[in-house]
Amino acid sequence: MRGVATFVGAVALVALGNSLYLCPAADPPAQEQPKEPAKGKGAGFPDLVAGLKDSPGCLGVETARTGSGKSVIFAWFEDKKATLRWYYSGTHQAVMKQFLPDAERDGEPLASVPDDSGPILAIASLTPNDKPTKENSLPFKQIAIELYQPLGGGLSIGGRFAPEKMKVPDRKREPKK
Repeated sequence: MRGVATFVGAVALVALGNSLYLCPAADPPAQEQPKEPAKGKGAGFPDLVAGLKDSPGCLGVETARTGSGKSVIFAWFEDKKATLRWYYSGTHQAVMKQFLPDAERDGEPLASVPDDSGPILAIASLTPNDKPTKENSLPFKQIAIELYQPLGGGLSIGGRFAPEKMKVPDRKREPKK
């Protein structure tokens, strides 16, 4: 899962750069990447949300800030192939090179995810480190990426959190005895 760890680090580091300046729980409008690096807050960070939204097979993206201070990106992909398209995209590769140039990249990303996985929700979360110390000089206290798959069932009134384009499997019912 080292490939997933690399994916996590890159997504979360850029999420830090982008989402710290977002309104909490707001999904910012996609913006074209500036030709020259911007100056000021978030300077030099690629527009990760726009890159995700433009990635073939990405069904939707939401950003949020939790009550505990985590910056979070929710990205829904139609399947493993779409997730890998994002992983190998120019935007993601540039982020990995910029923020994790020395990270080990042995093994295949998402190797433990079955090829016929169906929809995947990737959640990247990061807790900023407002006061780096000798013990932790990194710009974050916590960083993670987690992959989830939808289950049938649940409830929605007036819509759901997942994009409408995402196909949720039918609910499996236990056979009656």
